[in-house]
Formats: sequence, C-alpha cells, structure tokens
Amino acid sequence: MKRLTAVALLFFGVNVCMAQGPSLVVKWNSSLMVSKSTPTLQVVGNPMLRRGATMHDGSFGALADLRGDYVRYVPWFPYPKLAVAELDAPDSGKTSWDFSLIDPMTIDFLEATKGHSVIMNFSTIPQWMFKTDYIISYPKDPNEVGWSYGGGSEFRDTTMKELTGYYERLISWYTKGGFTDEMGKYHKSGHHYDIAYWEVLNEPDLEHNFTPEAYTKIYDAMVMAIHTVSPKTKTVGMALAFEKPDWFEYFLNPANHKPGIPLDMISYHCYANANNNQKFGAYEYTLFDKADNFLNTVGYIESIRKRLSPGTKTDIDELGTFVSDSMREKPIIQAYWNLSASVYAYFFIGLTKAGIDVIGESQLVGFPTQYPDVSMINYINNKPNARFWVLKLIKDNIKAGDTLVDTQIDANNGDDLSAQAFTDGTVKKVLILNKRNKTISLKVPAEFNGAKISTIDELSGDDAAIQSVISTDSVELKPFAVSLMVLSRGK
Repeated sequence: MKRLTAVALLFFGVNVCMAQGPSLVVKWNSSLMVSKSTPTLQVVGNPMLRRGATMHDGSFGALADLRGDYVRYVPWFPYPKLAVAELDAPDSGKTSWDFSLIDPMTIDFLEATKGHSVIMNFSTIPQWMFKTDYIISYPKDPNEVGWSYGGGSEFRDTTMKELTGYYERLISWYTKGGFTDEMGKYHKSGHHYDIAYWEVLNEPDLEHNFTPEAYTKIYDAMVMAIHTVSPKTKTVGMALAFEKPDWFEYFLNPANHKPGIPLDMISYHCYANANNNQKFGAYEYTLFDKADNFLNTVGYIESIRKRLSPGTKTDIDELGTFVSDSMREKPIIQAYWNLSASVYAYFFIGLTKAGIDVIGESQLVGFPTQYPDVSMINYINNKPNARFWVLKLIKDNIKAGDTLVDTQIDANNGDDLSAQAFTDGTVKKVLILNKRNKTISLKVPAEFNGAKISTIDELSGDDAAIQSVISTDSVELKPFAVSLMVLSRGK
C-alpha cells in the first residue's frame, strides 16, 4: 500500500511539472470595442504642494511632464486656509476675501496643466454658510490639519444666494480677472484662465450628508451660477464617496432638474482597501477582490446612466488603494507601491471595457498623516513612484479611439495575470499586469519576437519604465509588475 502511494505521488508530481504555464493569446482580428477612455489623476491641495515645501518641485514637475487631460484639482477642507477664499462671513461693511495662500498652489497647478483640460473643484463651502449648533473654527496655521472644519447640512440662507454668490466670485477670480464683493469693493486678480470643467462639491454624501434631492438642488443652482460667469464651462456632478443606487436614479433623471440644466458628466470614487488587521501578504488578494466588486458595481451604475441620461459622461476620478493603520506608521515598502500601481492598471482595463470616459488615479501627493498610501510621489525622495509611472506608461501609449481585441491568458493559473491588447490600426500593444507577489513567466506568441517592452516593477523603483526588446518566447513578470509590449509597425 505504501509503495502504491509513493508511485501515485510521483506520477502526480510529474504531471504538475509538465503542466503548461501561462500563455498570452491575442486575436487581432477579433475586435471587442473602441475605447473612449482617458487615464488621468487628481491633485488634492495640501501643504506639500505649497511653494518652498519639499515635495513642491518634484510634484509639479511630474504633473507638467505627464501632460494629462481631465486632471482634477481639489483644494480640500482639512486645510481651510488653503481651500476657502472667504473664511469669515461679511460683517460691519467688511469681507474676508483672501487668495494669498490659495493662489500660489492653484496657479502652479493651472500652469503645469496649461494646454490641457482640467476639472476644477473648490469643494469646501465656507463653514459659516451652514446652520450649526456652535461656531466651527479653523486653524490659524495653514499647514495644520483641521478635520473639524465641516458639519451641517442646512444652509443659513435657504435661497442659496450666499452659496452661489461665493462661487460666482471665486470662478470670476480665475477666469474674469477679478470680482466685486458683497460690499461693492472690486478685487483684481489679473487671471484669465479657461476652465473646461467644474465639479460641484466633493463626496456630498459623506462630507455634509446631503440627500440626493438636496444635492440636486445645489447642483442646479451652482450650474446656473457657473454659467453666469463662464458659459462654456461644463459641469461634473455628484463626486460620490459611495456608489448608492438611489443617488444615480435621482440625479440622472432629467425630470428632477430645472429645465435646461445640463448633465455633462457624473463622477464617483473607489479605494480598494486592506482590512486593518491584515498582513501585507494578503493584500494581493483583498485589493484585487475589492477591485472586482467595484467593477461589478460600475456595470450596474452604467445600466442606470444609459437608461436615464445616455449622453452623460462618467469620470471615476478617485481610484486608489489603502494600507492598514500600522503600515501607515512607518515608511511604506516598495512592494506596496508596485501592487497599488498594478491595481490601477487593472482598474484601467476593467473600466475601459465598461466604457468609462475618464479614469482618474488618486492622488498626486500624499504624505505621513495625509494618506501617504495614495501618493504618486515618493514623500522621502520627492521622485515620482511606481503609481505615477504606470499612469504615464498607459497615458502615453493607449488612447481613446484605440480598438480592444480579444485577449486571453491561457493557463490553469491565468487569474494571476491580467492582459488587454489594443491597436490603433497600425501599432499593436498589450498591457499586462502581475496580480501576485511572485515572479511569473508568460509565454508570448512568436510575433512578439523583437517587440519593445516597457516594465515597471521592483527593479524600476522610483524611475521610469525599464525598456528592452523581447528576444525569447517568454517574458518574466516580477511581483506586481506592469508591462506594455509594443509591436513595431507592419508586424
């Protein structure tokens, strides 16, 4: 009996050794769809983007080098002095309008993205406009975090004229050279920027706990105010933290809006997070599982959009990953940045297949105490990290208008890899990512002999993709690697 068991085990072992490894199969003549997706990122205002801060130069240099479209800019409530231009209510014939701290960062953003479309979102409403049980203060130090600057869901002015007046003046500051304040005083800026899109608030389901009905009224009032100042600016609605069906059902129904209010674009967010007690070894499964769950939800949301407002575009403008609290307390390991970059590449493939218009990675700059795990700039050496370089690799090579073709990973363990082939009619390219914390050898078709391959992995670190030429019948994908293979013309 023991002898038979040993023989059986030996036979089983031989079969395991002879099992076929993963192989890439691309059917170039089998078109799936034409992409309409644009990869991009968001920039959240914070002290590290102020002039003189250690991360300023490297961050804005990387942003200018990217040359991206639909880049989202969000001065955010934890730093009120960097986000709110009128921190105190008009009183005794005076106003508190002040752009001295806001302008330098905003102008640096607008100059770094000049010539490309941007989505502006000064999402933080002055706190004094809300009814609250007590006065909400703000830190005197602009670099100090003020998480308590928030609260309230009911405006003190129910006509919302205070709200819309604030945003009319703020937008005029950047597009019309200045504005006249509530007391009749003119404030000159000299700025005349074109703003392609303005997004109305950020995560209103979370930051002020608005209902979809309340938010829709705010959106309509804001759109009319924006168009009073900048009639060509299109608007983005919702920017939801959570994918709640009732929000999409209500907001996307034109019957719930005032006549003539455009629904140019909607937006919502997703962060694939680890459970707080998980070790890093489990992240490779948790993060991709949560990405899959989100992609399934996107399909459902798209069915609502197509039914109610098919002309409305979609921008998923915050895509990222989170680590546990304990991992945030120390320098984050390189493997995480490669994993997070791989997750974004996975999102890009899935959301492109879902027909999403804008696929935005979050965010340019994070640092200890301020979501370090979503940073695209290494906060230690101020260089772009793997998350940035994967975005740039995709943005520079895969365009809206490219055709997706049938692509498969043929193997029993094919789920460890994900790939998608694109072509613009002349150039063929394949985006491949490794979902696992192990090296995997992928067999590629003979036509890829001589193809160029660019790879971001543990060896590239905080540098641009490593470029080489395929000279064998397989490519090696190190843990969480993202590679792009490009066939030369005519192949």
